Formats: sequence, C-alpha cells, structure tokens
Amino acid sequence: MNPLAWLRRWDSRRRDRKHRPELTAFDACVAALRPGDIAIDCGANVGRFTVPMAQAGAEVYAFEPNPDAYACLVRSTAAFPNVRTFQAALSPEPGPVKLYLHRYAEDDPVHFSVGSSLLGSKRSVSADRHVLVDGIRFTDFLAGLGDRRVRLLKMDIEGAEVEVLNELLDAGWQERIDQAFIEVHDRQIPALAEPTRRLRERLQTLGASHFRLDWR
Repeated sequence: MNPLAWLRRWDSRRRDRKHRPELTAFDACVAALRPGDIAIDCGANVGRFTVPMAQAGAEVYAFEPNPDAYACLVRSTAAFPNVRTFQAALSPEPGPVKLYLHRYAEDDPVHFSVGSSLLGSKRSVSADRHVLVDGIRFTDFLAGLGDRRVRLLKMDIEGAEVEVLNELLDAGWQERIDQAFIEVHDRQIPALAEPTRRLRERLQTLGASHFRLDWR
C-alpha cells in the first residue's frame, strides 16, 4: 500500500476512536427501530450501519454504487431477508452516471471506496478514474413506498446530498421521514459551501430540525 495512503487510513481510525461518542443520537434511533419500520441507508458502503438496522428488525433499503463496496454489502447482509440492496447512486436524473474513484483506490479498493463520489471536483477522488453505475432518482424510490413513513434515513453520498435533499424537500418528503442523519461535504468540495448553507436555511425555514446535517 502507498505509505501516504496507509498513514491516512491509520489517522482516520485514530480520529474515529478519539472523537466518536460511545452512544450517539443515530445509535439511539437505530436501537428504537422495530419490525415493520422502514430504514434507508444511502451510501451504505460495506454495511457498517445497514447491519444494525437489519438486526433491529426494520425493513431496510440500502444503496451503494461502488462495485467493490457493494460486493461486501451483499455478503454482510446476506443473512437478513429484511434487507434489500441496490447497486445504484442517488442522482438528480436516472440512468448511467460516472462514479469517480478515490485516488488511492488501487491500493485498497474496499477501504477507499468510502471516498467515491459523483463529483469529480471532490478533493479525494481521481478526476480521470471512474466507473459507470446506475443512477436512481431518490424521490422516485420514495414514491414507490406509497403512504408508508420512513422511520430512519441515513445519507452519506459524498457530495450529491445537496441536490438529492433539495429534490426531496420539493416533494414534501420531510413530513414523512421521522429522523434523518446526513453527512455533508462542503469542506471537501468548496463549491458546495453556498448550496449547503442555503439547504440549512431551507430546512430551518421548513421546521425540519429532524434532518441533521452534521452527522459524523
């Protein structure tokens, strides 16, 4: 493995241990899930958060576009009939989209799959290395749920969250989602700073305090 890549990986694990609280609000929401509840994991990666949702008995829908991570996700959730996985990226328009790979993906495709992004401007990706993946419009998927509520939404989609969430708000879905935990990427992608600020203001105006943009 590239020495710099190894150091970044080690430092990431060290910071996670140091700063992650023992029990988070997200953990509490997962623990409160019950059979029949709907939980959605957008950017599921290898299933680190999908599996606890499944163990709680929820009906889980997990989206992961990176092929290496998706293969691990399928294996990690194989024992749970209440999980449906989708090798797809959430995008404004359905159809094939470019998924840009982390610049160290060749050193460890699974570990560095977390940095994959639909945005080639993300600092951690290689703008000249990508794979084509299926894109799915999230609001189309939500519409397919009918009038059922979503008990828990987790979203970590490496920069695509602003467009996806704005479309979700346009459709009024914030009223049918009980708790949402979203990781934003305006620090890694400077062009997202202003759109993310406006999204925060929009959520505040709508009274959607249950949409948390500072997860992790």
